[in-house]
Amino acid sequence: MKHPVDIHVGKRIRHRRWMVGMTQQQLAEKVGIKFQQIQKYETGMNRVSASRLWDIAEALSVPVAFFFEGMGSPMDMPAETKVSEGAVPADILADKEALELVRSYYAIPENQRRRLFELARVLSDVA
Repeated sequence: MKHPVDIHVGKRIRHRRWMVGMTQQQLAEKVGIKFQQIQKYETGMNRVSASRLWDIAEALSVPVAFFFEGMGSPMDMPAETKVSEGAVPADILADKEALELVRSYYAIPENQRRRLFELARVLSDVA
C-alpha cells in the first residue's frame, strides 16, 4: 500500500522535473539509476531512500526540503484533497496542462505577457 508521504514526495519529484523540462530518462541518468525507478518514485510505488532523495535534489537543483513542502503536519495530512468544481487545486502545477501553460506564459516577452494576463483576468470575470 502506498504511503501518503511517498505519494507526496513522488509528486514533488515529478513537479520539479517538469518545471526544469527534464525527462525521466535524463533524471535517471543524472542519478545513476534506470528510468523505471524514477517512474516508481513519482507514483509513490517505491519509497525514496534518504541518499537517493539527496541525489535527486542535487540533480534537480533544489534543497531536499522542497520534496516535503506543502505536506503540513502528520495529523492533518489527507491522502488526496478533493476540489469543488471551479476551485483551484492546492497543487495546481501538479497538473501537466497547467504546468505547460505556465511554461508557455513565461516564454512570452514581458510586455505581451502583461497584456495576456489582463485579457485572462477580463475573460475570467475576476477583474
